[in-house]
Amino acid sequence: MDDETIDTIAVQLTRLQRIRDRTAAQIGTWTKDGLDPAAFGALLRLCCDGPMRSGALAGALHADASTVSRQVAQLVGRQLVERQADPADGRATVLVVTDRGRAIAEQIRRRRNENLTRVMADWAPQSRADFAELLRRFVDDFERTRPEMIAAMRRNWDETFTGTENDT
Repeated sequence: MDDETIDTIAVQLTRLQRIRDRTAAQIGTWTKDGLDPAAFGALLRLCCDGPMRSGALAGALHADASTVSRQVAQLVGRQLVERQADPADGRATVLVVTDRGRAIAEQIRRRRNENLTRVMADWAPQSRADFAELLRRFVDDFERTRPEMIAAMRRNWDETFTGTENDT
């Protein structure tokens, strides 16, 4: 692969993450009583995928259980999500989006799409469609190769910084 192209992609992804982080921090200064953006992510995931257990939500979000637990507590506290008995196992609970939660999620989706429309206002429709497809493919491939990437990075870390080799 072309190292210059790959380096450009890596730099632009880092740049995008910094811009997104800064934007979220700025929004957070005037929405102190609002939900954490990650909690909105959990809400949107539940809207898309339907009711699920907290552990399944953590897996879908690629997050640890304690982080998702805090996010769910915010959502339940704001009556955007409720815990219901799992139909498959009444001893467990599933997280279900409330009508209020669906309305809030739709507002967020609409606002997000308006913002992306602003960003891409000068793009031709075919360019937007091509970008959407390439981005979907990139994210799918990233998710698919993630375990392999983590294992390779762990081996490299161990070899570089601890002088040991790790076979996992």
